[in-house]
Amino acid sequence: MGVFKKLAWFFKKEWKSYILGVVMLILVALMELVPPQVIGFVIDHITNDTLSGNLLIQFVILLIAVAILTYIFRYYWRIMIFGASYRLARTLRSRLYKKYSVMSPQFFQQRRTGDLMAHATNDVQAVQATAGAGILTIADSIITGGAVLVTMAVTISPKLTLISMLPLPLMVVLTSYYGKLLNRGFRKAQAAFSRLNDKTQESVAGIKVTKTFGYEKSDREDFRELSDEVVDKNLKVSKVDALFDPTIMSVIGISYFLAIVFGAGMVLDDTISIGQLVTFTTYLGMMVWPLLALGMFFNLVQRGSASYDRIREIMDTENQVAADYKLDAPPEGDIQFNIGAFNFPGDESEGLRDIRFTIPEGSTVGIVGRTGSGKSALLRLLLREFEMTNPEDITYGGHPVKDYRLDRLRDQFGYVPQENFLFSTTIRENIAFSHPEIDDKEIKAAALLSDIHEDIARFAAGYQTIVGERGVSLSGGQKQRVSIARALIMDPPVLILDDSLSAVDAETEARILANMQSNRSGKTNIITAHRMSAVMKADLIIVMDNGTVIESGTHQELMKRKGWYHDTYNAQALREALESTLDEMTDRRDG
Repeated sequence: MGVFKKLAWFFKKEWKSYILGVVMLILVALMELVPPQVIGFVIDHITNDTLSGNLLIQFVILLIAVAILTYIFRYYWRIMIFGASYRLARTLRSRLYKKYSVMSPQFFQQRRTGDLMAHATNDVQAVQATAGAGILTIADSIITGGAVLVTMAVTISPKLTLISMLPLPLMVVLTSYYGKLLNRGFRKAQAAFSRLNDKTQESVAGIKVTKTFGYEKSDREDFRELSDEVVDKNLKVSKVDALFDPTIMSVIGISYFLAIVFGAGMVLDDTISIGQLVTFTTYLGMMVWPLLALGMFFNLVQRGSASYDRIREIMDTENQVAADYKLDAPPEGDIQFNIGAFNFPGDESEGLRDIRFTIPEGSTVGIVGRTGSGKSALLRLLLREFEMTNPEDITYGGHPVKDYRLDRLRDQFGYVPQENFLFSTTIRENIAFSHPEIDDKEIKAAALLSDIHEDIARFAAGYQTIVGERGVSLSGGQKQRVSIARALIMDPPVLILDDSLSAVDAETEARILANMQSNRSGKTNIITAHRMSAVMKADLIIVMDNGTVIESGTHQELMKRKGWYHDTYNAQALREALESTLDEMTDRRDG
């Protein structure tokens, strides 16, 4: 019953729907008491040879009226109770989705996608069933069962009613025990389903990699094992669930036996009539549903309780990035990094240290370095994907980035990450993601700037081409350029390209950078790259290694210092020259 206390906030909100629904259930229960009484009266009239045609017609009319009223009342209790439960499901799904959308990357690093999906589907459905069918079963069980018991005792025999109900305490004890087993089993079953859900999502998303490595057979085996685990856990739940009905039916059988044995003796003693005994056994048959409903109630409540606890665990998780702020205005001005030391959550070693430089407003800054040198980490701190130890480590317009309202801060940036994510929709809708109603001319302009327009024009459907799941139908370079167009269409004050030109050739890279230079004059650009050619025209180049800055300056200044940048630039230039020579030799040979 603890789940109903946890859902008290919702029941208070929807109390009118539930009260009206319960009232309808009471009226249905009262209507269902009439037919057995009519049957008993008819039998007694037949026994006494007093049944007339007019009297029979009156009984038939009464039964028809009861049937019509029962139909109407049942219709409205379903609207009231189940309608409220659907609204609960909508509320929980909305809250979960909002929670997912505001949480920091650390939250998603600790939880798998399939598990989060299971919370928003199976767990929400289980809670919805508790607030819908659960309320119905307990209310119907108490109302119908109570009404039948009172009617049996008042209109027939309290003694026979008491004797017939003697097995009920045994049923209560057993079903309570089954409920505890069910709660534990359902938790394990839901966890197994989450793992299967996550495996399915990963396998579909990574199908190209799986096929490339010839891992299909092993992947299917992994899936089969997880699927077998889900079946095994749910079978254990079903075995416990299967105990409810036999237990309840056994109790009903014992009650029938006691009613017939002792009831027959009371008929022989003229304590009750044959018609009353028939009515009593009919009422006893009506007790089957309330008792079965009680078993269903325990089942639903335990499932709902386990699922709601899983949902609450997510909802109670604190965001690692604080939502409080001091400034509601969008930031403007220079961006300054003054990081003494920064550790990523859960990592004892320093991720970044001694990073001090300024990005003047309207300038282009390049950040280069080996893989894992800290380039992307620096940008993620700027975007406040992680919380800094010292708020003064990064300032924007003279104020710590933590002082700005989070959405105001991030609205200033057009960010193209290393891993380009495209939605399973058209190229047009992917480019216009931030402005769905934007004019087609502006979409084409952004595509021209990112050098993807000609590629799109060659597709049969043009900008209406469906890119598939995560852009599966596009090449790596095409996905990068569509992502760049998506950022450019925002015309952001600060454009961040986080190694977003790695999948394009040198000529395409040069065209994109030239387009940016001519069309983003006066706006800030931050480019991280492995190719030095991507940043050589930047106003400032930052060279990073092992989480710190080892060099900084313009291209000319860094080349004069003959450090890491100088050596890497020359090595890359030599490699590109050799590749170009080999291509020319191949073309001449083929020609």
